[in-house]
Amino acid sequence: MYVIIGADAPYSEFDYDTCVSPIHVEIQAQKEDAFSQRMFTYNFRIFDRFSVPAISLAILCDSNRDWRPSNYSYNYPNTRLNFEFGIVKLLDYENNWQELENNSNPFATVVMAHLKTQQTRSSPAERKIWKFRLIRRLYDLGLQEQDIRNLYRFIDWVMILPKALEDQFWQEFKQFEQERTMRYITTGERIGYERGIVEGKQALILKLLKRRLGELSPEIEQHIQSLSLNQLEALGEALLDFATMTDLSDWLQTN
Repeated sequence: MYVIIGADAPYSEFDYDTCVSPIHVEIQAQKEDAFSQRMFTYNFRIFDRFSVPAISLAILCDSNRDWRPSNYSYNYPNTRLNFEFGIVKLLDYENNWQELENNSNPFATVVMAHLKTQQTRSSPAERKIWKFRLIRRLYDLGLQEQDIRNLYRFIDWVMILPKALEDQFWQEFKQFEQERTMRYITTGERIGYERGIVEGKQALILKLLKRRLGELSPEIEQHIQSLSLNQLEALGEALLDFATMTDLSDWLQTN
């Protein structure tokens, strides 16, 4: 299988020499009117560059149950296009939680982390409980050390906790590791990764704001880069309701 991850994802992978049918995967976190057109554009660019057709798949991580883009088309005299692509709506797995728990595929844990992040927006204490359960699940599945590290980083990134609860979680997790005589995430790595969380969160927030409101002034970007992790998390949830640059400015003044 040959995979090309879309522009919103952190990396791309492609086998140029043995290419048969690349798979274009786009991970989308919010509703976007031009998303279907972008799926077509990326699919065509793959074909144009590598001269092979690509399979396109959209993984929809948004909270809008009714938004299910699956095609892009136009119809002009003597010219017609109908491009269809597959979708995976993560919200659809809410009613299949038992199936996810019984599934040893690492992607099942990714879906579970996403769903519980959505469900615990207003309950940090409950999120801490589920974060611990899901990370412990990686060990229970008997995954390799590197797989545990990679999936741990994903869960830690999406299931962000307030500082006090994060400290409690980390103490509980260290005790859990000691009981299992394992030490996959060192304290030094944790400290360095905490800095990476803040920087990654800043970059994501800036990207989402620019997509929603347009280019930001240097002053606003600097203000956002000075926010704490908790403030960045709050801004990440608040920006979904922003319609104008004034909304953002008002939020920054208030917070």
